Amino acid sequence: MTLLTVWADDAPDEVLTRTEDAEEIAAELGKLGVRFERWDVVDDLPAEPTSEDVLAAYREQVDRVVRTEGYVLVDAKHMTPSDDPAWAEEAARARRKFLAEHTHADDEDRFFARGAGVFYLHIGGRVYAVLCEAGDLLSVPANTTHWFDMGTRPDYVSIRFFHDDEGWVGDFTGSAIADSFPSFDTLVATR
Repeated sequence: MTLLTVWADDAPDEVLTRTEDAEEIAAELGKLGVRFERWDVVDDLPAEPTSEDVLAAYREQVDRVVRTEGYVLVDAKHMTPSDDPAWAEEAARARRKFLAEHTHADDEDRFFARGAGVFYLHIGGRVYAVLCEAGDLLSVPANTTHWFDMGTRPDYVSIRFFHDDEGWVGDFTGSAIADSFPSFDTLVATR
């Protein structure tokens, strides 16, 4: 299940809000200008799908988001666990990059077709951790300070939406705040 956990940004040991109710999550995030939706999950994706496989499976929903939000670039990425040491190095490198607090000049819309990841939104003196799982779409508005944790053994398929052809471009804050809050692995283990 999707999970929202909220803390004051200076008190990572004191949970202010914790809910798995999708309607509550959407309402709480909506107050921040963050869109949260649930889509039906397509269960027959290949183990290691191409971007085209994923986009074809969710064509109707993707077309709706593109039409309503004006995106010009849409793709799908996946990380599928492997025992290959090269995969472990790649996964650790990707995790470190996204764990650093950053912003984007563009909205960051992600739909999870499979697996999970946590977006941590740092807004108004609070940190909102949104554990997204298969079926969740999260839209983080441009210039929102945040970070993302895919866990120590990433396993997900996500659709990414962009307003510009450059794709993912992060502006890193240099803050180490992400080190103070529970990780993806911790949030999943304590659910």
